[in-house]
Amino acid sequence: MQLLLKTEKDTQDFAYQLAENLQPNDVLTLEGQLGVGKTTFTKGLAKGLGVKRNISSPTFTIVKEYRGRLPLYHMDVYRLENSMEDIGFDDYFFGDGITVIEWASFIEDFLPKERLDIKMHYADNENQREITLTPFGEHFEQVVKALS
Repeated sequence: MQLLLKTEKDTQDFAYQLAENLQPNDVLTLEGQLGVGKTTFTKGLAKGLGVKRNISSPTFTIVKEYRGRLPLYHMDVYRLENSMEDIGFDDYFFGDGITVIEWASFIEDFLPKERLDIKMHYADNENQREITLTPFGEHFEQVVKALS
């Protein structure tokens, strides 16, 4: 599924809608250039999960945890590039919340088979974003179908 989102608000609104279709143990990966809107997307997702705290990129802490309707585990694994260190990913991936991983390609060997891959790119207009959703597993196929 591909979408063209014209504003930051569109990105957050789409992520909010996605959150309504998620369940415990869901893993979402986010890929895209610096500044493309991965954390903006996560802010909308958090709002949809009922998280009240401000969301910021966990670049230096690697993982930030937030409480809402479901727990949100927000990871930025950029600093783990070329590292085979497992920081307890399974505790998050198979825990009771939603895991969002920025720069997930850096830990590809650790990712669960069932997940939703989200790629973000700048569109022709610098303010617009093209988002591609690739579902892995029946649950995520249903999630994407519900969004279309």
